[in-house]
Amino acid sequence: MIGLRGELKVLVATQPIDFRRGVHGLVAMVEQTLNASPYCGDVFVFRSKRKDRLKMIVWDGTGMVLVTKWLEEGSFTFPPVQDGAVALTATQFSVLVAGLDWTRVGRGDVKRPTKIA
Repeated sequence: MIGLRGELKVLVATQPIDFRRGVHGLVAMVEQTLNASPYCGDVFVFRSKRKDRLKMIVWDGTGMVLVTKWLEEGSFTFPPVQDGAVALTATQFSVLVAGLDWTRVGRGDVKRPTKIA
């Protein structure tokens, strides 16, 4: 299960993938294309060309989890197609998976107190 904890790291690959790829092909893509370790506990999201489907993989400590989701209507909001990946917050990730526009979710600055009481 993917726990949406605050420190969750989510990387969205910006290049569309061949959706016939299975878990082993996606693990290889994470290592070779994204230069990351697929076994670190981060969530790696991959998009289809038509933007109506996504696949994600995550190592949960006991095995690799592969999730596929497709929308019956509409499309997912993905970053522009380019090389590499875009990092999302846990909140942006939940909005993306819900099929909503995650770009509207701001990354608010954390304000620190100036005085100690």
